[in-house]
Amino acid sequence: MPLFDVYPLYNVTPVKGKDMFVYDNNGVEYLDLYGGHAVISIGHSHPNYVKAVTNQVSTLGFYSNAIQNPLQVELADKIESLSGCKGYELFLCNSGAEANENALKLASFKTGKSRVIAFKNSFHGRTSAAVAVTDNPSIVAPINTQQKVTFLELNDVEGVKAELEKGDVCAVIVEFIQGVGGLDQGTAEFFEQVDALCKANNTFFIADEVQCGYARSGKFFAFQHYNVTPDVISIAKGMGNGFPIGGILIHPSIEAKYGMLGTTFGGNHLACAAGLAVLNTLEDEHLMDNVNEVSAYFISEAAKIPQIKNIKGRGLMLGLEFDFEVAELRKKLIYEYHIFTGGASNKKLIRILPPLTIKKTHVNRFFDALKKILEPIEVEK
Repeated sequence: MPLFDVYPLYNVTPVKGKDMFVYDNNGVEYLDLYGGHAVISIGHSHPNYVKAVTNQVSTLGFYSNAIQNPLQVELADKIESLSGCKGYELFLCNSGAEANENALKLASFKTGKSRVIAFKNSFHGRTSAAVAVTDNPSIVAPINTQQKVTFLELNDVEGVKAELEKGDVCAVIVEFIQGVGGLDQGTAEFFEQVDALCKANNTFFIADEVQCGYARSGKFFAFQHYNVTPDVISIAKGMGNGFPIGGILIHPSIEAKYGMLGTTFGGNHLACAAGLAVLNTLEDEHLMDNVNEVSAYFISEAAKIPQIKNIKGRGLMLGLEFDFEVAELRKKLIYEYHIFTGGASNKKLIRILPPLTIKKTHVNRFFDALKKILEPIEVEK
């Protein structure tokens, strides 16, 4: 049976991973600076992760949420401890799209409203409500257009204010660093004013931390670079280091109700074991410190390359913007220098989302390769 052909695939078949590297079926080593869409947070096949998942699958891999699961409580406590989000409550699911779906549903339940404000170039997932708040018409099916969504530009405070004053907005959802959209960020003033406007208008402020969270920005959550208090925080990707897991953190002022949200696989025993291994490793190996140190070095090295016109993002969620489209450059990085990088909706941008275990030697390998590729490209003086 053939696969449904929806992915444009590079001709590489990884069969093994170790820390910053993956190895293909011919034994070729690739430096992974993309982490499978920011999923690999503590490195491929980290021994802590392998041990935790192996031990769990040998005892109890799954049972439903109809019974108590102490691992869920342990995971929630660990997230609270490391993130500093005191008093928030955790609902577990399976992915970032599902996390955003539940965040939006909760906002509508609690406010009694149905319209959402999202932002240009945003990406929040491919399920019904999540894709409706994603600014990419090519992946929004007609059935998804039933959602009531208004898209505004980042930093348009007056636009947000005018829409909220209409009284029918249940949520404002935002990525504090846009991922697929190209690593754009709002200003501190914008985020803080939107937070205040939401609170004044009985509207949920949803922080989509699916890609920019879990230490990737240099703080545990990207919103923590600003003076804001989200009502709901959506998480996934790096949360499980490859095992599917997602969730939302819900402000303590929001009351739960039996049956309001639910999931079959969310928060299963294996997922929680994987999630705990990630958090324990983040803490024990001081990976947030590593993010900030290596990020500063990466940015300083990127600034030395004249063909790079702009460096976007923060932490280990970075975009290198050129004045030409980078598809061929990325192919050369893969096929000639064996380095994985990511793209974005901005065709002139390379997205860097490596495991948080990256070292300066890995950065040097990347820039050595990039310089060799760029040598034939003349720079205007």
